[in-house]
Amino acid sequence: MNILEQCQIWHENDEYNKIIEAIEALPSNERTPELDSELARAYNNLASTEDRSLFKKAIALLKQHEEYFKGDHFWNFRIGYAYYYLDQEYNALPYFEQALAARPNDEDTLAFIRSCRKCLTMPRFRKNFSQRTAECWQAFIEGEAELRSLMDVRNRDEVSEQLMEKCHAILSLAFEDIAFELGFNGKQYELILSPEGNFSTLFKLVYFKRQAPSLPQWNIWVGRQAANGFALRYEDIQISADDVQVWVNVTDKRKIDLTLYCEALVKLLEEDEGRAWWFLSVLTDQTLGEINAMMLIDEFEVIGKPKAEAAHPLAKLPDLLTEKGFDLQFDVEAYLERSYIGYQLDPDNDMKADWRMDVYVGSTRCPNLINEYLNHEHQTMDAFHKDGAVPGFFCYSLDAFNDAPKNAVLDFRDMIEAAILKSAGEHAVTFTGGATGIYCGYLDFIAWDLPAVLDAAQAEFEASPISWANFHVFRRDAQTISLIDKEKADEDSAPTNSKLLS
Repeated sequence: MNILEQCQIWHENDEYNKIIEAIEALPSNERTPELDSELARAYNNLASTEDRSLFKKAIALLKQHEEYFKGDHFWNFRIGYAYYYLDQEYNALPYFEQALAARPNDEDTLAFIRSCRKCLTMPRFRKNFSQRTAECWQAFIEGEAELRSLMDVRNRDEVSEQLMEKCHAILSLAFEDIAFELGFNGKQYELILSPEGNFSTLFKLVYFKRQAPSLPQWNIWVGRQAANGFALRYEDIQISADDVQVWVNVTDKRKIDLTLYCEALVKLLEEDEGRAWWFLSVLTDQTLGEINAMMLIDEFEVIGKPKAEAAHPLAKLPDLLTEKGFDLQFDVEAYLERSYIGYQLDPDNDMKADWRMDVYVGSTRCPNLINEYLNHEHQTMDAFHKDGAVPGFFCYSLDAFNDAPKNAVLDFRDMIEAAILKSAGEHAVTFTGGATGIYCGYLDFIAWDLPAVLDAAQAEFEASPISWANFHVFRRDAQTISLIDKEKADEDSAPTNSKLLS
């Protein structure tokens, strides 16, 4: 009996630990793709929704053999299974569809496909982002003394890996992927959460920070703060902002285009342009502050030869921008509150077109969601979904405003937004904008606790003059969830109680 045959017997007896111990004990040169696939299956079977690490180990293991198992039913099913139980149905679905192609009519695969599509239409999480955030901050309260103790060690290099792993384990309770730094400013310890240049990520980080408990010994920052004297090491050279030349162009939109040159990085620029760009972007973030850099910089160019015209040291960039009238004291929370941008579209007159195709005017604080929806994309939606948050919108009839004053449609949207926010609570939802179409009104939001938001919305729409209202996620191909439909007498046409997710 070979080890694969023995693994099958253990599997049938639910002895998954024996499979894991046997395969993990093998030398790497004896680990075949087939054995790794069996090991991943054992991880999947032993994992639980409370301890998700084994699902992640299964995915990492299976992905090593993606080309080898191309088109294989079991490989696709196992990786889809792991993603499914990580609440990442958007990742799971393509693998289940490939598993079905390899084994048509397989009932287990069909059941998972149906469940994925249902969950992408009406997301259900084992823990939503509101719950994950509360759990994470409780763990931080319980573990912050140990973090401070590690940060106080004289030789930080000796414990840096342990420190980062400890903090990452805590933050992973809320975030699947999180970039962070730890520091001490001489008075307080600092936890710095980085959006890594992604504007949409700011909504999650700001929400997370707002839910923080009282932590007198800590500063919680969204975005790296400006730091004088910061330097990076390349080979044997230490490079600071004083070693970088910058040319600044102020655009018509009060943004800035930067061109940077660093003599010490010319060789690296020729050999690895991406790494040279990274060096200089980090130095720029540290010079301006990460949020300032995100909000102000439009174009960012790295060159291998200096320009003829005079340049400024990068270290002097904050002073230069201040002289030009820029405010570098960005409050990220206040900025998000006032970051609405307006847009106009050519509406589609077809009443059967997808939702939002009838929109002719709108405003948003999260343009990525709008743009991706219109282009049948969903990267930003996926990034929220994996952390238990749901970007979506309410669409509702405008028939009640046919003979109303022009501003009645906007007044109603403001009223329904305020009513839902009051009922569901700020911990449950962040509203991001709205739009008006030929046939429908739209109210956009990010739900941190979707059940609370939908319950509140259904009650408020029911009490309003609106004849019907729906919920839809920012996925173009998802189905529509009816909240109310007063025009239909059939009880099955819309939920009759407010517990849509019960």
